Amino acid sequence: MSDLLFKVQFAQKIMVITRTNEIERLIRQVNALNEIAKTLTSPLDLPELLDVVMDRIIGVLETAQVGTIMLWDQSAGLFRPEASFGFNREILRDMGLRAGESITGKVYDEGRARLISTPDEVAEMMADMREANRLVMSRALGTDEIPVCTIAAPLRVGDQKYGVLVLETLTGSDAFTEDDLPFIQNIADLVALAIDRARLEARADAIREAQQVEKLRSEVMATLSHQLRMPLSAIKGYATALLLDEVEWSRDKQQEFLELVDEECDNMQGMIRELLDSSLIDVGQLKLEKQPLRLPQFCNEIVTEFQRRFENHRLIVDFPSHFPILEVDLRWTKQVFRNIIDNAIKYSPQGGLVVIRGEVRTADVVISVADQGVGISPEDLIPLFEKYFRVKTESVRVPGTGLGLPIARTIVEAHGGRIWAESKVGQGTTIFFTFPIPKQVSNEEQ
Repeated sequence: MSDLLFKVQFAQKIMVITRTNEIERLIRQVNALNEIAKTLTSPLDLPELLDVVMDRIIGVLETAQVGTIMLWDQSAGLFRPEASFGFNREILRDMGLRAGESITGKVYDEGRARLISTPDEVAEMMADMREANRLVMSRALGTDEIPVCTIAAPLRVGDQKYGVLVLETLTGSDAFTEDDLPFIQNIADLVALAIDRARLEARADAIREAQQVEKLRSEVMATLSHQLRMPLSAIKGYATALLLDEVEWSRDKQQEFLELVDEECDNMQGMIRELLDSSLIDVGQLKLEKQPLRLPQFCNEIVTEFQRRFENHRLIVDFPSHFPILEVDLRWTKQVFRNIIDNAIKYSPQGGLVVIRGEVRTADVVISVADQGVGISPEDLIPLFEKYFRVKTESVRVPGTGLGLPIARTIVEAHGGRIWAESKVGQGTTIFFTFPIPKQVSNEEQ
C-alpha cells in the first residue's frame, strides 16, 4: 500500500512540475510575443525590425540554434534571406531558393506551419535543393550536417504571403514539438503584419512622392513658361520695332534696342543652362574631374566676364596672398561662382559693390560673395537652397528658374564642402561656401 501511495504521490509531483514548466514556458512565450509586437511597432527600418525579432526568438526557444526569415522576391522569382541568426550573413546573402524549392518553398506553397521532426524527414524536404544553395548553406553554417529538426511557418496576412520563417536545431537531444507550432505561427503572423505595413507605407510614400513630383513639375513648367515668355516677348518686341519701315530709328536707339535684345538672350541662356545642369545632376551625371587650381586667378577671370556685362556693379576680388592650391573640378567650380555672382547682381538691381573674398582655415577655405541688394527675410533663408525656390520681393522682378543656388549647393557638397547664407532685408546678402584643402597641402603648410 505504501509503495502504491508513494507512486501516486510521485506521479502527482511530476504532473505538478510538468504543469509548472508548461505554465512558465507559456508565460515566456506570451512575454516574447508582447516584446516582438512592441518592437514591430517601433520606427526602425524593416531589416532592423526583423533582426530584433530573431534575437527575441533565440531568447525564448533554446531549441532554435539557427534561423532565417526568407522573403519572396517577386522581381527575381526567388526567396532571399532578409534576417538570420546562427549563419554567416555575408555568405548567406547568396542564397536564392526557387518557388517550391526545399522547406521554404513547400511551406510557402502549403500556407501552414510545419514541424519536420527527424533528420530523415528534413533531408527528404530538402532533397530538391539545388547544389549551389546547398553549398551556400553549408558554408554559411560551417557544416554540411542535416539539421536534427526544423520548424517553419508562412508569413501571411489574409491571402497575401510574403515568405517563410524557418528555425532549425543542428545538434543535441532537444527538439521542437507540436506545442511550438502555435507560438511560431504567432511570431510569423506578427512579422507578416510588419512587412505588410512597411510595404503599404512604401506604396503610399511612392504615391505621395509621385503626386508631389507631378505637382512640382506642373508648377515648374508654368513658372518656366512664364519666365521664358518674358524675354522672348521682349526680344520679339525690339526686333519688330527695328524692322518697322515707317520708323527711322536713330543709331543710338538701334544700339539700345540691340543691347536689350542681347541682355534678354543672356537671361534665356542662363535659364536653359540651369535647367540642363539640374537635369544632369538629377540623373547622376555630376562627375567630378579634379585638378589643381589657383582660385584667386580663376575668380578674377570670372569677375572680368561679369564686369564687362554689368557696368552698374563694381566687382571686387579679395584673396590673401598665401591662398592654397585646391583640387576641384574646373567646369563645375566655375558654375558655382557664376550662379552665386549672377544671383548677387540680380538681387542688387540698383548696382553697388559685389565683393568676393577668400579666407584660409585649418582644413578648408571659405569663399564669400556679398552684395548690397534687397536682402532676404529670415523665413526665406531656410529654403533658399531648395530647388525652384524664389525669394519673394516686391521691389524688384528677378528672372530665373530657382535652380542656381541648389545647383551650387550640390556641386559644393560633391567637393566635400558646405554652403550657407546670411542676409538682412534692405542691406544685402552674403553667400558662403567652402572647399577642403588637399591634405598634402595642409601638411606642407604645417
